[in-house]
Amino acid sequence: MRESDFTIAIACGGTGGHLFPGLSVAEKLQQRDCIVTLLISPKEVDQEAVKSAAGMEIVTLPAIGLQRGDELAFLRGFKKSYGAARRLFKTSRPDAVLAMGGFTSAPPILAGKRLGAQTFLHESNTIPGRANRWLSWVVNRAFVGFQSAAGRLNNRKVTITGTPVRASFKPRDVAACRAALGFKPEHPLLLVMGGSQGASGINDLVIRSLLRLAKLASNLQWFHLAGPNDCKKVRQAYEAFKVKAIVHSFFSGMELALGAASAAISRAGASSLAELAAMRVPALLVPYPAATDDHQLHNARAFAETGAARILEQEKATADAMAENIAEIVNSTATRQKMQSALARWQAPRAAEEIADAMLDSVRKKKKRLNKVNELNELSRHAEEETIVGHA
Repeated sequence: MRESDFTIAIACGGTGGHLFPGLSVAEKLQQRDCIVTLLISPKEVDQEAVKSAAGMEIVTLPAIGLQRGDELAFLRGFKKSYGAARRLFKTSRPDAVLAMGGFTSAPPILAGKRLGAQTFLHESNTIPGRANRWLSWVVNRAFVGFQSAAGRLNNRKVTITGTPVRASFKPRDVAACRAALGFKPEHPLLLVMGGSQGASGINDLVIRSLLRLAKLASNLQWFHLAGPNDCKKVRQAYEAFKVKAIVHSFFSGMELALGAASAAISRAGASSLAELAAMRVPALLVPYPAATDDHQLHNARAFAETGAARILEQEKATADAMAENIAEIVNSTATRQKMQSALARWQAPRAAEEIADAMLDSVRKKKKRLNKVNELNELSRHAEEETIVGHA
């Protein structure tokens, strides 16, 4: 039984937090010669990120997120996505379907289940999302990034794997990364990121803290991912304060940016946290206050309780608090080293491999069962034929 005969579909669109861990698992499956299809949303972040997914089939589903007051649009998108997934799977029937969470996940899982595929989900957050809570009743097996998520899923087979990150996310030569980005290698660098879409709340806090932080850490350099809406405003703020900064709306080489960073200001999505842990980057976390079930705050607290990060709640934050926290991390080698040691405990370098192995093991076992049934049916048919011939 060759793994090159296995066809796997991964539903991972909607946000970078779903897409990048899905890509990580897809890479491991490709290394095992599986045929991999990525199912993504029409959002720009998905379309940009999958450009690096060489050798995989990319299928865009017409799903849209559930918004209060616009439930009909969500249902129409769900129905269209289910139909599109069903048609795709009839043409190229998958052996397994993996959902990474979010609004693109449910239709492919249901379509795959109906056609006999093994089904799986991965939940990266401490508090599972609505789609994964519902799908946990349906799938054969679930994987989680945080232990606390396991008890919140309705599935008897839940494995704690951590959240997958791509193989390129590992500690790098800091000076070389800074030079590659156009910064002075000898000066500290602060990375500001608000997730795949940027974050206006973080951007505004950073702008207000610039003057104070420039005094506390005078040689600090900035690499700021501001998102498409705030990029111009943020760039103008740095120019006004004469601060050395490079500002992008989106940056695909996050392993290079994290490799260059002395510290980071970040949202607390599980995928971002997993990348920070893999790259050992101390961070000040500003959880997204409107996240469903406040899951980003719970994620951040899990890291902060172990000393791996600090938290600044957006609604309570002040510019001085942000500046002082960042200055302490950047200026104190002891503080950074302590946080890096704590981050190492959160790293899950084999998460993608464990998920890929478990999926393929399930597919193999199912194929063996089917082969055994087919063999027994064939033996039974031959026995019946011999009996008929004997009677004749």
